[in-house]
Amino acid sequence: MNRDREGNKKIRIGIMGGTFDPIHYGHLVAAEAARVEFCLEKVVFMPVGRPPHKQQQNITEPEHRYHMTVLATSSNSGFEVSRLEIDKEGLTHTFDTIIDLKRIYGEGTDIYFITGADAVLELPTWHRVKELMALCKFIAVARPGFDDLHLEQKMAEISSKYNADIICIEIPLLAISSTDIRNRIKNGRPIKYLLPEAVEMYIKEKGLYREW
Repeated sequence: MNRDREGNKKIRIGIMGGTFDPIHYGHLVAAEAARVEFCLEKVVFMPVGRPPHKQQQNITEPEHRYHMTVLATSSNSGFEVSRLEIDKEGLTHTFDTIIDLKRIYGEGTDIYFITGADAVLELPTWHRVKELMALCKFIAVARPGFDDLHLEQKMAEISSKYNADIICIEIPLLAISSTDIRNRIKNGRPIKYLLPEAVEMYIKEKGLYREW
């Protein structure tokens, strides 16, 4: 059991950040693996609002992404979905989100930010990165085929430069991406078994991604 210096139990919360456009089984497997491996009380899925790194890209409306994430996670009692970022006006930054979460859960809470390895490699470009590194730990999830040696080298460089705590975890090989799912829908190809059935039905009902 993780405890602070006074012997009190420390809360560990995982934050799964992403556009979830759409959410798929790769996201869910990564979140569950992190929850179990790091004994997290829960994993909070955080659909981004207006991410500064993707301003030039088409991103589905926040409400659609939020509802798909709720549908995908509803069967796991260890998962929650937050509206914190999508309800904010203007650009959203992870630093500000972590500050808000510290207020919600308490300053002593250990926060583990779960994201893809490719995003972790971009950490030096993130808003107030040095301060962010002091606020939370990062869990890097590598996709199948990712350059492990390059990842290890870059993670070591970032950890050393910013005194960061970055951990890489291995998950079952699921070569699924939101980009591929969107392209499949646009081209009339099947997406069944790539994402939860409830999410698939929501996409069909709302006619999402057909014009991408």
